Amino acid sequence: MQKRRGISPVIATVIIVAVTIAVAIAVAFWMTGIVGLFTGFEQLQIVTVYDDSSGIHMVVKNTGTSPVAITEVYVNSYPLTSLLQGAQFDCGSSGSLSYQSTGSISVKPGEQIQCTLEFTQPPEYFQVGPGTSLEIKLHSAGGKDYPKVIVLTTYQAGPSSGSGSGSGGSGSGTT
Repeated sequence: MQKRRGISPVIATVIIVAVTIAVAIAVAFWMTGIVGLFTGFEQLQIVTVYDDSSGIHMVVKNTGTSPVAITEVYVNSYPLTSLLQGAQFDCGSSGSLSYQSTGSISVKPGEQIQCTLEFTQPPEYFQVGPGTSLEIKLHSAGGKDYPKVIVLTTYQAGPSSGSGSGSGGSGSGTT
């Protein structure tokens, strides 16, 4: 009778270890993908703020791993959408916010957008003109705030649009 031979125990052990390592590597890559889905974070960076005669301009970049929705803009702690009549924060195709508007401005991970803040009439609560310091704070749907301070050099809020306030001057007659 012919004697049947199998593989040696050493080779069998090497094969089992190699298969185990391959499965472990596959599971590790799979888990890394799952963890990446659940650990996304939002992070906006206001790269640049400057003003000119047409408005206050900001370059905003999402340096996080998940999309950010800007739901409110605060200027000197006053919310643009509920208190700052005549204010407009426009980010082009990404969206805009203005007095009594709803919605948000969407910024994808890695995306950089150009936004402009403009006042078509002087705000009731603070001055907007050369030499004035403004704190502009972007508020996200995730509850985070991203502030930036600018001292205006040339921008002046637009003239009052005939609301009958009696003081049609350029700024010294209101609070």
